[in-house]
Amino acid sequence: MMIRKYTIIYCLWVGLLSGKAVTGFAQELRLSKIHTGINSSIRGLSVVDNSIAWLSGGNGIVGITNNGGQTWNFLPIKGFETMDFRSIYAFDDKKAIIANAGSPANILITQDGGQSWQIVYTNEHEAAFLDGVDFWDDQHGTIYGDPINGKMLILRTSDGGLTWHEIGNAPVLHDGEASFAASGTGIRCIDKDSVFIATGGSSSRMWISADKGENWTFLTPPILQGESSQGIFSMAIRRSTWILVGGDYKNEGFSHQHILYSDDQGQTWKSPDPATRGYRESVEYITKNMVVAVGPSGMDISHDGGKTWQPLNEESGFHVVRKARDGDLIIVAGSRGQVAILDSRH
Repeated sequence: MMIRKYTIIYCLWVGLLSGKAVTGFAQELRLSKIHTGINSSIRGLSVVDNSIAWLSGGNGIVGITNNGGQTWNFLPIKGFETMDFRSIYAFDDKKAIIANAGSPANILITQDGGQSWQIVYTNEHEAAFLDGVDFWDDQHGTIYGDPINGKMLILRTSDGGLTWHEIGNAPVLHDGEASFAASGTGIRCIDKDSVFIATGGSSSRMWISADKGENWTFLTPPILQGESSQGIFSMAIRRSTWILVGGDYKNEGFSHQHILYSDDQGQTWKSPDPATRGYRESVEYITKNMVVAVGPSGMDISHDGGKTWQPLNEESGFHVVRKARDGDLIIVAGSRGQVAILDSRH
């Protein structure tokens, strides 16, 4: 498929107010847009390595690339053409798991590269709404969703996604507290047993389990919250440094308490200065200190672990950014079937 390439030279100059010293560096960022020819809001993205990635979205869209995002094969799922698959986790070029937003909530698995799909879970409760999926390893993973009867819906698998079981000791949420299926990055499985889940709305909290969801604690970061459109939309976790992005999807330009970072595992929170240019739906570590955040109004970059942010470019309409679990391939995707490769050279 046709690729349009944009080369953006981004220079950050840091100087002392006294004028005695000025240091600087140039960061070249190449955004390669891929012409997909599809009409879908893409929010599900899973990048396996430098070759393999899967995406999913509205109108039943699922796509796979085997050449680092240069071309995509879109795979129709018969009977699910109206579903919005906002959650996806890919293991390799053959096996992937997807889940749709809304009721009835379904989890599907393919083991032949998307040629066929098997329904492995269905929840027909009117409040069923799945928000994200992540795995600790090839066998153990979890999917979470909005509350049913006041409790967060949390499902767990120990056989690679073939079967799913609801856990009983799920977090009890406040009235009006739920989650956002904006980019699939409101859940992060870390190390062997830890999992982080973000909620928003009337209350916005970070729910944390150190034992694969058997027991839970929570933090209440001072992020914008209180309305159904507000709260944490995405998290990036790297050792003791945690980054939260979000805001208000009904007021994309509002830029107060919409992004936070912590250097002490959530014990204290700070607002970056400068911050991103408003509401952001997805945040991802690219290197140890480089972080990228995307949202409908643009992309922003931090070179210091989320403490300060600068505009990356003016490209709009992207919902999700993901880096390869094994490699350095970075893909962004979003509205109107937009897909692009973000190639950073430093």
